[in-house]
Amino acid sequence: MLLSRQKPAIGGNGPAQDKEKVKQKLPKVEDLLENRDYTGAITLLEFEKHTGKATDSTDLWIAYCFFHLGQYKKCYDVYLALSQRGPPTSNLLLNLGCCCFYLGMYKEAHEYCKKADKGPLQNRLMFHISHKFGDEFNLLMHHSKFEDCLFDQMCLASLHYMRGHYNESVKIFKQLMTDDTKREFLALNVYVALCYYKLDYYDVSQEVLAVYLQHFPDSAIALNLKACNHFRLYNGKAAEAELRHLQEIASPSFTFAEELLKHNLVVFRSGEGALQTLPPLVDVMTEARLNLVIYYLKQDDILEAYNLIKDIDPSTPQEYILKGVVNASLGQEQGSREHLKIAQQYFQLVGGSASECDTIPGRQCMASCFFLLKQFDDVLIYLNSVKSYFYNDDCFNFNYAQAKAASGNFKEAEEVFLLINSEKIRNDYVYSSWLARCYIMNKKPRLAWELYLKMDTSGESFSILQLIANDCYKMGQFYYAAKAFDVLDRIDGNPEYWEGKRGACVGIFQMILAGHEPRETLREVIMLLRSTSNPQVEYILRTMKKWGKEHQLNLQ
Repeated sequence: MLLSRQKPAIGGNGPAQDKEKVKQKLPKVEDLLENRDYTGAITLLEFEKHTGKATDSTDLWIAYCFFHLGQYKKCYDVYLALSQRGPPTSNLLLNLGCCCFYLGMYKEAHEYCKKADKGPLQNRLMFHISHKFGDEFNLLMHHSKFEDCLFDQMCLASLHYMRGHYNESVKIFKQLMTDDTKREFLALNVYVALCYYKLDYYDVSQEVLAVYLQHFPDSAIALNLKACNHFRLYNGKAAEAELRHLQEIASPSFTFAEELLKHNLVVFRSGEGALQTLPPLVDVMTEARLNLVIYYLKQDDILEAYNLIKDIDPSTPQEYILKGVVNASLGQEQGSREHLKIAQQYFQLVGGSASECDTIPGRQCMASCFFLLKQFDDVLIYLNSVKSYFYNDDCFNFNYAQAKAASGNFKEAEEVFLLINSEKIRNDYVYSSWLARCYIMNKKPRLAWELYLKMDTSGESFSILQLIANDCYKMGQFYYAAKAFDVLDRIDGNPEYWEGKRGACVGIFQMILAGHEPRETLREVIMLLRSTSNPQVEYILRTMKKWGKEHQLNLQ
C-alpha cells in the first residue's frame, strides 16, 4: 500500500526538471573507474552502446572492467569478438593471452603471446607462462631481459612469492618502496603484508597492511588479508567479523573476491559447509584442495583425503606436511609400512630444511619423523622446544603424552593425558590403553580397572582387559591382575588365562601372608577361584582355607 508521496502526483513542470537532473547526475566513466566501481562503469558503457553513443574504445573499456572484476571469461569473450572484426593488434593478442593465463589456459596464452610483438609486457607474460610450464631454460631467458623498472621487478617478486621465497619478495618490494618516485604506489604495502603473513609474522603484516587500508578501507584483498591475520592471531569469529564487513561494502564491485571469501569462511568456521563450497574450487584455488584434504582428515575419511592429494607434487612446506600427515594416517589405518616410510621422509625433508628447521612446524615435523621411527627420546627433544605454544592443544598433548609414556616417564604422561578434553581422543583405544598403562605403572591399578568398566563390550575393551591383566601381574598388583584374568578366563577359556589367574591369586595370598594385603581380601580370592572348574583349584583352596581357619578368618 502506498501511504504517502515525496512529490506531488500532478502540477508544475516536474518531468522536465527530472530529466534535467538525470542528465546532470549521470556519472562519467572516468569517475567510476577512479572509484574502482567497475560494475557501474560496465553498466554505463553498455547503456552508451544501446543508445548509439559508443566509441571505438567502448568495448575495450568494457573488457578492462571485466578483467578488473576478475571475470576473465567475459573479458576474454569481448576481446575474442574484437579480434574477429579484423586483423588483431599486438595489444589485443597480449590481452587475450593475459585472459587465457588467468583462466588457466596456459597453452592458449602461449599461442597468443607468440603472435604478439616482442616487448616488456610480452616478455613478462612469457616469463610467467614458462614458470607454469616448468620450463626453467625459457624462464631464465625471459628473466635476463628484465630491466630495473617497476613492472619487471614486481613480476620477479611475484615469482619468488609463488615459489615460497617470501624473504626475496619482501626485499624487492621494500627496495621499490624506498624509491621516492614510487612512494605513491601504496599497493606495495599489501604485497609486503602478504609475504609477512606467509612468513607467520601476523603482527607485522597487520602493521604494514594498515598503511594501505587508511587510504582504501574498502579494498577486498586488503580486508581479506586482515581477516586472515585475525584468524591466526585470535580466532575464527574475529576473522569472520572482518569478512562480514567486507561482504557488506565490497561484494557488488568486487565479484572476483566472492570465491575467495566463500573459501575463507569455511576455514574460519572450522570446516562448516566444506562439502558445499570447496569441491567446485579445487581446480581454481590450490588452498581449496588442501583445505578439503584437511576437512576429510578431521572427518576420519582418510581414503578421500589421500585420493585428493596423491597426485599433488608438493612444492611448499605446507604441502609436504599435509602429504606427510595423510600418508601417516593411511599407513597407520592400513598397517602399510610403505605409506609410513613416505610420511617419515616428507616430515624429515621439511624439518631438516634450512628454512623450516627453526620454525614451529619444522620442529613438529622432526618430532613426527622420529615418532614414526619410534625414537621417542628424540621426539621429546623437539616437542619440549615448542610445548609452550600448545598447552591447551589436545592433539599436541596426545602425541606428547604418548612420547612421554613410550620413553618410560609415566608420571608426567598421565598428567598430560588428563589435560585432554576432546571426547573423540578420550574415546580412542590408543588413549585408553596408554592411560591404563600409566595408571598401572604409577601404582593406581584401581583407576585402570575403572577405565575398563566404563567401556562398552568390544574387541577394544578385551584388549584393555589383557593389558590390565598382564601389566598388573608384572608390577605385582595381583589383586587387579586376578580380577582381569578371571574375566578373560570366563570369556575365552584359554588355558593361559587360567594360569595367569592362578598365579595372581597365589600372589595375593603371598602378599596377605607378608602383611602387604588385608586378610579380608582372601575371601574374594577364594570366590574368584571357585568360579573355575580346573582340578588344581581344590588344592589351592584347601591351602588357603586351612590358613584362614588357623587365623580365625570368616571365609564364607
